[in-house]
Amino acid sequence: MAAAQGGLVGRLVAVLETYRGRDRAMRTLSYGCQLAGGALLAGSPPAPLGDRLLALAQQLSHCRTVLRLFDDLTMLTHTCHYGLGGQEEDAAVRWLSVLNNLADQLYYPCEHVAWAADAEILRANSQKWWALSTALWGASLLLGIARSLRILAQIRSKLQTPPSCSSSSLQASPKELRAQAAAEALTILSNMADLANAVHWLPPGVLWAGKSPPWLVGLMGTVSSLAGLYQTCIKGSAKSLGI
Repeated sequence: MAAAQGGLVGRLVAVLETYRGRDRAMRTLSYGCQLAGGALLAGSPPAPLGDRLLALAQQLSHCRTVLRLFDDLTMLTHTCHYGLGGQEEDAAVRWLSVLNNLADQLYYPCEHVAWAADAEILRANSQKWWALSTALWGASLLLGIARSLRILAQIRSKLQTPPSCSSSSLQASPKELRAQAAAEALTILSNMADLANAVHWLPPGVLWAGKSPPWLVGLMGTVSSLAGLYQTCIKGSAKSLGI
């Protein structure tokens, strides 16, 4: 039992020592506080602790926004490395990925301008820039969902098609394909939960924009965050095993 707990704590520490892992942990805590705070305020009578939890969630979200000021170069490096996706075998996956990278690349400067406008560093209409950055985030999520659905269709086709003797050594095993399918399904779940919140934060009049209660926003964000944190832990474990 102690060894299992030590292994779990060790993996958690390893995740928190990385920027992406710490960001996902803060994201999970932020949305968890919003879920709990919103649920407490929705009770009868509303619990005062709810306001404090929502305030904590807002501060954690603001912290993540500031830290994203340094993400542009990382995203640019990823976008340039992927390029037009010449390494992809499927044209649909390639162009969905290219458009996804483009939406993500444009998202960061738009969010930076919105943040700077709120902080009165720049003279700009922050609401318009926040709306634009949220729309780009939503577009990225939709493209990510479409890409994962396309990859799942390809995996299903490969699982149903017996491998040929000449290429069997180059193909992934059924176990590897199922693991990839599970990862893509988890990505779809995460993106759909985030998309529900992205629409909520768009200007009023767009679908259900502004209509989600705080606890529902927290629930969607918590589901997405836990899925992302799980994927981060799995990738970290795979790297440590040399997979």
